[in-house]
Amino acid sequence: MTIKIDTIQLEMPVILAPMSGVTDMPFRRLVKRMGAGLVISEMIASQAMVRQVRQTMKMIEKSPEELPMAVQLAGCEPQVMAEAARLNEDLGAQIIDINMGCPVKKVVNGHAGSSLMRDEGLAARIIEATVKAVKVPVTLKMRTGWDDNSRNAPNLAKIAEDCGVKMITIHGRTRCQLYNGRADWAFIRRVKEAVKVPVIGNGDVISVEDATTLLEQSGADGVMVGRGCYGRPWFINQIGHYLKTGKHLPDPDMAIQHQTVKNHLDDILSHYGIATGIKIARKHVGWYSKGLNNSTDYRVAVNRVEDPPTMHQLIDDFYKPLI
Repeated sequence: MTIKIDTIQLEMPVILAPMSGVTDMPFRRLVKRMGAGLVISEMIASQAMVRQVRQTMKMIEKSPEELPMAVQLAGCEPQVMAEAARLNEDLGAQIIDINMGCPVKKVVNGHAGSSLMRDEGLAARIIEATVKAVKVPVTLKMRTGWDDNSRNAPNLAKIAEDCGVKMITIHGRTRCQLYNGRADWAFIRRVKEAVKVPVIGNGDVISVEDATTLLEQSGADGVMVGRGCYGRPWFINQIGHYLKTGKHLPDPDMAIQHQTVKNHLDDILSHYGIATGIKIARKHVGWYSKGLNNSTDYRVAVNRVEDPPTMHQLIDDFYKPLI
């Protein structure tokens, strides 16, 4: 299974979802090294991009190992979105992804993210302006609709395709569900039937079996994985391997997991500096331990660490009995 986004071909039909506070350059690079077909930046506010806010510029830093790589933009003003897309194209983004799926109150109250699904006219103007502003492919990520009474993703997908969007990702919940309930993978099939461009299914994929069931129910061309990758940067490759071979790929052994955590920590510290990096690293280091013996006490200790040597020692002490 391959996916073609205009002129860009993905050899693996499994994509890392954009996740605020998670898919920074160290994590994207790690997941890409382990086999992801495509990685996408954290959601970038278009206004902040145009103003070139320092924190935002840090969020869009990328490495050659990640390529092809997409930058996701959010906003509610067509010309600002267009300018942000141009800036990212100039900075090396190979795909621009438009966010019309974020359910977070702060984003929705700013008339961006999934709020745009309630205004198809404005959504169309944003998509059209963004597509016209760049030469690279533009993709779209959205939900099934605002609520159960307005699941308009198939119609908006057709509008997006007519405006020139080259791939569409659907998270199988409405905005009003937030992350509650279950993603409706079967509904994604309605979007797939409405357009000719590739459609990617997203939501609640935490096992290889989830991915295969999503594809069966939705008819989608690929899978996007978000929270299922927390502490499991190898998970996307496990899905891809199964789709290609029909065989399950086991988790890396404990020695490899141990070294992966330590390398990820070092990469985070190098990217952000020690003061900021150690705070950002805590959640990742903790996630890796989920399901392992004595992980609850370990995570409590991890969240108190203030310096890299102590963090490395804590990681070593936790993993060595497991190896």
